[in-house]
Amino acid sequence: MGTGTSRLYSALAKTLNSSATSQHPEYLVSPDPEHLEPIDPKELLEECRAVLHTRPPRFQRDFVDLRTDCPSTHPPIRVMQWNILAQALGEGKDNFVQCPVEALKWEERKCLILEEILAYQPDILCLQEVDHYFDTFQPLLSRLGYQGTFFPKPWSPCLDVEHNNGPDGCALFFLQNRFKLVNSANIRLTAMTLKTNQVAIAQTLECKESGRQFCIAVTHLKARTGWERFRSAQGCDLLQNLQNITQGAKIPLIVCGDFNAEPTEEVYKHFASSSLNLNSAYKLLSADGQSEPPYTTWKIRTSGECRHTLDYIWYSKHALNVRSALDLLTEEQIGPNRLPSFNYPSDHLSLVCDFSFTEEPDGLL
Repeated sequence: MGTGTSRLYSALAKTLNSSATSQHPEYLVSPDPEHLEPIDPKELLEECRAVLHTRPPRFQRDFVDLRTDCPSTHPPIRVMQWNILAQALGEGKDNFVQCPVEALKWEERKCLILEEILAYQPDILCLQEVDHYFDTFQPLLSRLGYQGTFFPKPWSPCLDVEHNNGPDGCALFFLQNRFKLVNSANIRLTAMTLKTNQVAIAQTLECKESGRQFCIAVTHLKARTGWERFRSAQGCDLLQNLQNITQGAKIPLIVCGDFNAEPTEEVYKHFASSSLNLNSAYKLLSADGQSEPPYTTWKIRTSGECRHTLDYIWYSKHALNVRSALDLLTEEQIGPNRLPSFNYPSDHLSLVCDFSFTEEPDGLL
């Protein structure tokens, strides 16, 4: 290993082993990616696995082929949606009564999160509950070739936790060698004309290989029972913003998010019936192609066991095809103590889909 590489992995080890941003203030400032040495993802994966050597191995999940005679001359666009669980909330607020405290240690849990990302190698990564953007995800993912954007909640509940790492929020990353950023919008969602604590990021990207443009958005709606009308209003506000950004659905759209809403809620129905012509990608894994998965989050709190479908990847069904989707963990894999655990770092499962454009005019994607 050369001297330059050794220096790189020495810096990487600092990032992996640091537990407080204050110890490494240089990570608070977004560095110029042109001055960062790239990291080999395979070597970073090995670094993570070395940290995790005392833990059980990752769960095996397989991609389900969903192609229906729609060949593409270009590689698909892989999108990952994931609520990664804010560290401050996991340790200080969420009361996962069956999860050992040791399983939530940031030094190891962040390696589990990185391992999941590195295993599936998404072209676009949409995350919620990110409270370690500047000291972990931005510096590492930028060295893997991603460009990132972070939009924190105005009044993050993380700030109520002692020794917190700052506010949590949404983060959106895309591979710079595949896409060019056309425009970006940070959206503070409103409900009944009132500004709320929930946010979204919407970016229009251009595929460098084909020149085709599309919009990718990430959001995290208000949680808890009793806030259904509030979530519905937030969803309507987001749809209106996306209507404007996509010029009335002229630009294909992918929306990732933790909607905190089951398919029976109004906000889900708004997205399903929107003039943006959206479909939920994970419905395609069901036998009839019309049913959402039985769960995307499964946890045990002091109030009891919670098993819900809250996370979705919506896409323009007139413009995009889902070529494959990552299957969910089984109940047996999740285990009786549910999530998070020594095996899995979040109470939400990651969702991963491969997309291609439905039409290929003039040989374009």
